[in-house]
This record gives sequence, C-alpha cells and structure tokens, in this order.
Amino acid sequence: MPSLKYLDLKSVPCPLNVVKIKLALEKLSKNEQLIVELDKGEPEEMVLSNLKEMGCLFTQIKENEKFLKIKILNEK
Repeated sequence: MPSLKYLDLKSVPCPLNVVKIKLALEKLSKNEQLIVELDKGEPEEMVLSNLKEMGCLFTQIKENEKFLKIKILNEK
C-alpha cells in the first residue's frame, strides 16, 4: 500500500504553491502519493497545468466552490 503525504496549500499564492508541490514531489519515494488541497481559480489552473507539463499522474478527489483536493502519484 503506497504511503500518503499531505500538503495544504489553501490561500498559498501562485507560483509559491507550484514550487511547494515540486519540492514535496522531489522528497517522495517511488509510488508514494501526495494529497494536495488548493484554492480554485488561478492556483488550480497553474498547479494542474504544471503537473501536466511535468508528466505527473493526478486525480481529483474532492471539489467544492472554494477548494480542490487532488492526489498525485509519484512514479519516478
């Protein structure tokens, strides 16, 4: 069972949230997963497009009008 790391980036501005995710992903072992909560809008767009550019696999777990929760799988 892969272990989970959790990152709460609600109210963290761009591009700091992207930087924090990249740093957290670098610390993950292979097949560990990172759960990230972030604000909707610009942070969501920036983070998701960056994850796609980096070739990360992620799934959306939860969403409401203010926040988004995603799970990122570290395959490297």
